[in-house]
This record gives sequence, structure tokens and C-alpha cells, in this order.
Amino acid sequence: MNVRPLLLAAVLAVASAAALAADSADLEYRLGPGDRIKVTVFGHPDLSGEFELDGEGRFSLPLVQNVDAAGLSLHELQQRVTEKLRPDYLRNPRVSAEVLNYRPFFIIGEVKTPGSYAFASGMTVIRAVALAGGFTYRAKQKKMLITRARDPERRKQPARQDTVVMPGDVIEVPERLF
Repeated sequence: MNVRPLLLAAVLAVASAAALAADSADLEYRLGPGDRIKVTVFGHPDLSGEFELDGEGRFSLPLVQNVDAAGLSLHELQQRVTEKLRPDYLRNPRVSAEVLNYRPFFIIGEVKTPGSYAFASGMTVIRAVALAGGFTYRAKQKKMLITRARDPERRKQPARQDTVVMPGDVIEVPERLF
């Protein structure tokens, strides 16, 4: 029995599992301007409510005022609100947060109706194209690009039809020559 193929298969399995974990962490939803959230402080309805993040990704919570939420995951937001309430206002606050409305994503180029569209969980490039009315006859379907909202350099990256789309992303469907 040759051990090399088994060892190679095990190494490849570990590497692909690590890459998949990195991708899912990279695609964890991060809050940004325009998101509408609901924050609940259990037992304190006066501190709970629905809020829209302003242009800088902040919202105003009773007692603690401005809370910077841009770039945070929901879990991180819960921790931030808990930390702001804990020592001065509540002894042991229990906080939950959820996104009510996500900011839109954008699709441009060779689709029938380019523009901004409401994000829905599980959005992929092909679903985004379907929302935009489908490809035009000039669309270069295998050379699509995506610009990630979370990328500070705003680099265009290749996208396949099954590429996951996040709020704020821009999908570009280029024109084919023939």
C-alpha cells in the first residue's frame, strides 16, 4: 500500500477546509451605512429600538448616544453595546441585534435593467442577474467582475455565476465583442 496518495489527499483536504473556513469568515456580514438594525436590551424596552446607520455607520442609542457600528458583525455590535451599557447604566445587560434591511448591491453593464437592488440572504451573481432582468445578447457571461464593498482598494475581481454577493458590492457584466 502506497502511503503517498493518502498523505497527499489528507493534506489537500485540510488545505481546502482551511480555505473554506477563511472564505466564510471573510463573507461574514459586516454592518455599514444604510443598514437598518434592531437592537434589543432585554428587560429595557426604553433602551431598545430600530435604528438606521448614518453615512458614517453610526446610530444613537438612548443613554450611550453614538455607537460606531460600521465594519462590525452582529456579534461584535452586541458586545459593543453591552460594553457601553455595563458599568454605568446596567449591571448585566443582555443585548441582541439583528439586521432588518440590508443596504443594496449594484449591477451594471450588459443586463436588461442595471441599477441597485435590495440584498437578500444567499444572493449570488446569477440571482443578481436574474433580478436585473437577465443578460443582454451582448453579455460576456464568463468574464464578470465584482467589486467588494469591504475592499478599501475597490479592486475588481473575477466572478462566477455562483459567487456570493454581499450588500454594497458592485457586479459588472462586460460586453462581448462578437
